[in-house]
Amino acid sequence: GAAVKIMLLGPIGVGKTSLLRRLVFDTFSHDYKTTIGVDLMSYDVELHDGRPLRLVIWDTDGDFGESILTSSYVAGASGAMVVGDATRPQTLARMALLLDGFERTMPQRPTCAVLNKIDLGAPGAAELKPLGRRNVLQASAQTGRGVREAFVSLAQSIQPDRM
Repeated sequence: GAAVKIMLLGPIGVGKTSLLRRLVFDTFSHDYKTTIGVDLMSYDVELHDGRPLRLVIWDTDGDFGESILTSSYVAGASGAMVVGDATRPQTLARMALLLDGFERTMPQRPTCAVLNKIDLGAPGAAELKPLGRRNVLQASAQTGRGVREAFVSLAQSIQPDRM
């Protein structure tokens, strides 16, 4: 089956690795270890039409900030999931910058905006403003809610000719 490269982007501490570990291993840990550089994990999904698709997910260090977009890491990416923290509304403006930046750097590649830690709080409409009219998916790495759905949603939006 086909494999695609997915970038997992977002400010430090929003739970990128926790989302990925919940997806791949169905586990959650309160021990916080910051990602250094980039970690890779893969996860197999089945698309609507029954085709298998392997997601090779590049979990990035939040310290990169927007410089990740000009790094060699994003080369060949088929899409990006950009994560924010529902309990820290200030991360939403950073999400918007990363989403816009990825879309500029990698035109025609889909993005997915995910608000993690939704079990701990939810931002109000005013706080969601930086994300404009984007569809923002809600997830909780801790409870597992919405995690697989977010990754599958991104996978579904990747065009076969972009694989």
